[in-house]
Amino acid sequence: MNSPKNIDVICFGGEDWWYHNRGHIDMQLMRRFAKSGTTLYVNSIVMQKPKLSEGRKFIKKLVRKIKSILTGLRKSDAGFWVYSSFTLPVQHLDWLRPINEVILRFQLRLVAKKLKMHNPIIWVACPVACDVALRMKNTKLVYQRTDCYEAYPNVDVKTVTRYDRKLKAEADMTIFVSLSLYDKEAVQCKNAVYLDHGVDYELFASEETNLVIPLDMANIKKPIVGYFGALDEHKFDVGLVEILADLLPDMSFVFVGKASVDCSALLSKKNVWMLGQKSYEQIPYYGKCFYIAIFPWKVNKWTEAANPIKLKEYLALGKPVVSTPAFAEMQQYVDVIYEATTPEEFADCIKKALAEDNPERVAARRSKVKDASWESKAEQVMNELFGNLCDN
Repeated sequence: MNSPKNIDVICFGGEDWWYHNRGHIDMQLMRRFAKSGTTLYVNSIVMQKPKLSEGRKFIKKLVRKIKSILTGLRKSDAGFWVYSSFTLPVQHLDWLRPINEVILRFQLRLVAKKLKMHNPIIWVACPVACDVALRMKNTKLVYQRTDCYEAYPNVDVKTVTRYDRKLKAEADMTIFVSLSLYDKEAVQCKNAVYLDHGVDYELFASEETNLVIPLDMANIKKPIVGYFGALDEHKFDVGLVEILADLLPDMSFVFVGKASVDCSALLSKKNVWMLGQKSYEQIPYYGKCFYIAIFPWKVNKWTEAANPIKLKEYLALGKPVVSTPAFAEMQQYVDVIYEATTPEEFADCIKKALAEDNPERVAARRSKVKDASWESKAEQVMNELFGNLCDN
């Protein structure tokens, strides 16, 4: 990647490096930026309101976050530094937010001093970092508008929306990965850029040459209909999948990912397997075993603005894809995916996709994403920020 030398980046991430899927755009780009200077990834700041009624689930989240904070400042195997700041879940409380910001700024000053970072690029993927980010000295300020966080469950909508508007107005560049979101909101931005997601093409496409099958999939009856990624209540339509499993009893449904939605009824079905969360590097190893890859997503404000990276990962694997019409971005791939609006249509599309699959279609799917490397996306960002680096 052509890029300026010794450019430092502090990224307020949208996820936690220590326990979330590491395929997200902010993490992927930070891997590439770390080759050109010191990069610090600040794990996601708590944005949701505490929900004590969740009981054991709440305690599990709390323990997980405490462990992340106690990890301190560490350099990841991806080449960038990772830090979990201590903050309170008080984004919905006007009188406590300023105290939170003081605590966060103090921590980051110490970390930046230790890493000898001066006037870095400030990258904001988590909108509640807004006020802290705007007060930090920077070379450039980038806002990553890749999700509608104001539509995320259990957040203070008014506060998150205010942060979003403020960042779009102040950032040197606001990055959109959804064309529909870009079309609606570019006018709100100081400088708006559409940056389609990338994909680790070789990681996924090369897996077909690996003939070893994961032990926990070796005895699952074929054909396998699969999904990898988080099974979250705000997007994963568990009711749809329950119906699909009944409509297609001779097919096996395999889910690879952490579930935050109640899947007990789904798991009780004889043709359903839930294998839990796997590391990012293991995902292609499991995905290659799918005959059909699916997107059983709900249609709502969150999913409509999404541009799921896993779509490109499915295509890089060469797998047929069947999806609900959840996200507008899928219209760019109508020639290589199947769309269904009802459970019956979805089941018919799965059968059709299986019957029509052949080497030519595999090649067509892969060709759609072959050139969408993360390296090219990182270079595009730097070109937008600092001019055409390739001319230097």
